[in-house]
Amino acid sequence: MSLVTLTDNKVKELQWAESIVKKIEADRRYFVSYKDSRPIVDIKHMIETSRMLYGDHVAFMQKDDNSTPYRKITYKDMLVDVDALGTFLIDRGLEGKRIAVIGENCYQWAISYLATICGVGVVVPLDKELPPEELKNLIIESETACVICAKRHAEAFTEIKNSGDTKLEFLINFNIEESTEEMLSWSEAIKDGRALVERGDRRFRDVEIDNTKMAVLLFTSGTTGKSKGVMLSHKNLAADLMVSPTVLKVRDNDIFFSVLPLHHTYECTCGFLMPLYKGAAIAYCQGLKYVIKNLQEAKPTMFLGVPAIFEKMYNTIWKNIKKQEKDKMLKKLITVNNGVKHIGIDMSHVLFKKITETLGGRLRILICGGAAINPAVLKGFQDFGISALQGYGLTECAPMGALNPDIADKPESVGVSFPCFEVKTINDNEEGIGEICIKGDNVMMGYYNMPEETAKVIDEEGFFHTGDLGYLDHEGYLYITGRQKNVIITKNGKNVYPEEIEYQLSNVSFIEESFVFSQDNADEKDITIVASIKVDMEEIEKLAGEDYTDEDIKKLIWKEVDAINEKAPFFRKIKKVVLRKADFKKNTSNKLIRFAAENKEEKIY
Repeated sequence: MSLVTLTDNKVKELQWAESIVKKIEADRRYFVSYKDSRPIVDIKHMIETSRMLYGDHVAFMQKDDNSTPYRKITYKDMLVDVDALGTFLIDRGLEGKRIAVIGENCYQWAISYLATICGVGVVVPLDKELPPEELKNLIIESETACVICAKRHAEAFTEIKNSGDTKLEFLINFNIEESTEEMLSWSEAIKDGRALVERGDRRFRDVEIDNTKMAVLLFTSGTTGKSKGVMLSHKNLAADLMVSPTVLKVRDNDIFFSVLPLHHTYECTCGFLMPLYKGAAIAYCQGLKYVIKNLQEAKPTMFLGVPAIFEKMYNTIWKNIKKQEKDKMLKKLITVNNGVKHIGIDMSHVLFKKITETLGGRLRILICGGAAINPAVLKGFQDFGISALQGYGLTECAPMGALNPDIADKPESVGVSFPCFEVKTINDNEEGIGEICIKGDNVMMGYYNMPEETAKVIDEEGFFHTGDLGYLDHEGYLYITGRQKNVIITKNGKNVYPEEIEYQLSNVSFIEESFVFSQDNADEKDITIVASIKVDMEEIEKLAGEDYTDEDIKKLIWKEVDAINEKAPFFRKIKKVVLRKADFKKNTSNKLIRFAAENKEEKIY
């Protein structure tokens, strides 16, 4: 980007971006290892410069059906389609308006998002699992004028548009080849947009982005109440992209495996925009049941996921090893290999080749976010020669909060703060635990149409109050102990962090998931700490035999609970157990809904 051709506003934006890069270079913390970030002022600038740097690199890998191999799309092709769709949308009178995108992870979703924020209007990523009535409410609340959707949502949005209760003007379908009266074809929109560009239409290309204005409107899927609309700017996203690959190496030959829903800011920023910033490729998974198949086909190097995915993968590996009666041998090999690592020898790629090949054979980094993960799972993947790291973020921070450095990770921690961003705790208690606050250019503009709610979480100094509790160690590594709203306070004023107890329970082989909460005692002298526990029936059968009863399960649970209680102070002891064989009620982000009464009920059918 030449300063000669820039407006005064763009000159200031470029100076801001260059100041970020200078601060990265000046950061002397030993784990800030990678200082090759290039200045970008907005996402349009990012994809245009990536096209110049990595034009012939593969940007996207997509399977059109189960029988065909991954189709590859280059950076050059990507920008042609972004320009085409953006021009088409402007030609339809959508400039400056809200455009929603909804559907499975795919190339069409990505191009629709990029075209919208790179010159048309504000993109509204919607959760594909929401029921029609909730989608309609969000369309009304966001004042969306156009929805770009997958085929499965076509009927629902047609009814929403025809209701006359919204500002919807157009519906565009990813999957249909020809437009209808109700629904425009995405592929025809691309074709028509290309024709306009070829005839010299520069309305989209020449749009100047203001990186301080709202570019994305994201609705959170809360576990404690009504969702809020988070307003993110290009500046929020650009700041995250420049600072986050300083503690983790992202290479231009990396392939990111995309399985988490793209409407989540974690996947959108880290698994979509980040690879495009660094010249890497994105391979789309066809769905959770195809994870292993697609890993073997795409052979990715980077995999972003949540605890549920990685814990299941890890447990499945060990279950298969045990079925083959090779678990004792594998444990010995791990012990030996970990021993020689101290003298600079690592035989992981040879000793555990059969295991890593089931995951594609090229995975070098797993990044876990979204919720707490058992550190033993991260260490376990590292034993196989795959770097497994934990990070921390929030939608309101676009989403970067902290990440473990790839040269110095601490599995129990969620990592360190990034250059230019600040993390601190406030109102620390006697245990040194306080509320985590984050400051930086990544912090959202605010909640949409909720100034009072915004004022509650962003203070006068610009710190975002996360509502999460934790502490920082002497090196600046952050540890999460729980959510402020979830803390159980005893009658004597003692704090009990349910997430800590849930973590301890997660270490028990037959406990699949747990939920810790409190109940008032009948005598009102104090509260009762209760653990609702979902068990792994396969593991229970191994331990209790085929003819086990529910009482046998409870005896097994109490044996483990007693061991945990033995090391806990009286006020933190589990006093009651609720047995579950059914899944807990969760939101669409697969997070347990803590206020749902049914999660506290015994379900043994």
